[in-house]
Amino acid sequence: MKRRKFIELTGLGIGGMLIPVIGNSIPITLAAEERLDASQKKKLADVALNAAKSMGATYADVRIGRYLNQFLTTRENKVQNIVNTESFGVGIRVIVNGTWGFASTNIVTEDAIKSTSQQAAAIAKANSKFQTEPVRLAPAKAHGEVIWKTPIEINPFSVPVSEKVDLLLRANAAALEKGANFISSNLFQVNEQKYFASTDGSYIDQDIHRIWPTFTVTTTDRNSGTFKTRQALSAPMGMGYEYMIPKAKDKVQGPEGITLYRNSYDLIEDSIAAAQQTKAMIGAKSVEPGKYDIILEPNHLGLTIHESVGHPLELDRVLGYEANYAGTSFATMDKWKAGNFNYGSKIVNIFADKTQPRSLGAAGYDDEGVKCRQWDLIKEGVLVNYQAIRDQAHILNQNESHGCCYAQSWSDVQFQRMPNVSLTPGKDKYTIDQMIRDVEKGIYIAGRGSYSIDQQRYNFQFGGTLFYEIKNGAIAGMLNDVAYQSNTQEFWNSCVKICDETDYRLFGSFFDGKGQPSQVSAVSHGSSTTRFNGINVINTARTI
Repeated sequence: MKRRKFIELTGLGIGGMLIPVIGNSIPITLAAEERLDASQKKKLADVALNAAKSMGATYADVRIGRYLNQFLTTRENKVQNIVNTESFGVGIRVIVNGTWGFASTNIVTEDAIKSTSQQAAAIAKANSKFQTEPVRLAPAKAHGEVIWKTPIEINPFSVPVSEKVDLLLRANAAALEKGANFISSNLFQVNEQKYFASTDGSYIDQDIHRIWPTFTVTTTDRNSGTFKTRQALSAPMGMGYEYMIPKAKDKVQGPEGITLYRNSYDLIEDSIAAAQQTKAMIGAKSVEPGKYDIILEPNHLGLTIHESVGHPLELDRVLGYEANYAGTSFATMDKWKAGNFNYGSKIVNIFADKTQPRSLGAAGYDDEGVKCRQWDLIKEGVLVNYQAIRDQAHILNQNESHGCCYAQSWSDVQFQRMPNVSLTPGKDKYTIDQMIRDVEKGIYIAGRGSYSIDQQRYNFQFGGTLFYEIKNGAIAGMLNDVAYQSNTQEFWNSCVKICDETDYRLFGSFFDGKGQPSQVSAVSHGSSTTRFNGINVINTARTI
């Protein structure tokens, strides 16, 4: 399937959106077969490491990766595409003469791996002629032989394709029965089988799963010639197929009967709601521009966190080394060094964490063998840290990597990528209903929508999926044409109230782009429903 077609079908507006159909098409039955066992991987890894050292490498790591993808796409009563791919190979990274070198191969034999390791060393030697200062790696603990797996209950690749297609088509049929005119639905499943070894003494075997069901429902009105669409309120998750089996305890009731989802998802229920809501949206009034208190549910707020906090606190953007996919960062080193840069209000505590259960970024170890962990980025509204990997830690005068290095495949060199970045819930018991009652003039926004942000990740505009007007502490009806504008500091300093941990949920970006050549990664953002006071709301229908 071509990338353009996939984008047309999914209708997604996530920043850096790419569809990485990486690898060769395979029968689904081969996905369940194991390529190599751990002892074979270790033997091949040692070949790479020994060859690198013989070429003068002071450090080397090797990643033996098998990447499985299954993408299912339907529209109305038809299956449009079923894609099964496998990518299998080896990437080798070395330091020679204080300089990085990288090479990869899809021929997984001892001779090919030895040759590839030698090639990486030769590239490092050639690069060293232009290196102004040597690479400085933060120390990394030797972990020996370890295994980490996403704690799934049902392997999605073991579920028959017919069963998954049937679920998508039943969701489509349910939406059409409730008045929708069009619906396209998709199910993305990814399995990364990654073996990492390094001259530091680590041999790490990881098996990582991610899943994302989604759809776009469209309802038209022939009399007015208008139409409305709604995307799914699902979140991509670091889970197995158990996510597709709805559980009552995982449903969160929002205002106006909106059902939101936590650790399992009801595709059919959500498609029915989407059909009903798009019909209601056609007759909803257009928003009056002005200042509003806005209440943002986690599936929406996650994207705002992603763009206004996650990306600007990537250290390579801060330093100006990275500018692809919406630029560098306003959050420069001088602001951090001052120790009192006011990023947000006192209740804003934002942390990075690649160990969050069920998150897209969850892993035991990153792609340079560093054990994943949690750390603070913003503490009581103050910028306290960035995201850094082994060769960046010294820039911050820190002695260890944060464990957020990642490559999208064995054939790509690993580099700093965003971990899960999340907003800490409120400490006191506080519900969505209580939050609405505390608002005189406001808007409740659910679901992600289109957005834009400037080249320093400072000035931005965000839309959404569903909008409800709040008057005198109660929902007063649905709205259309809503978007809010702010800048990062102003927005986060307007944060006045956060619901407690019982409302905490994950949003996810399944295909987050960065780099040149570009790579994608998956990352989650957790939060509870949150209120921001005095935000400028515009009417998108009146904006030229």
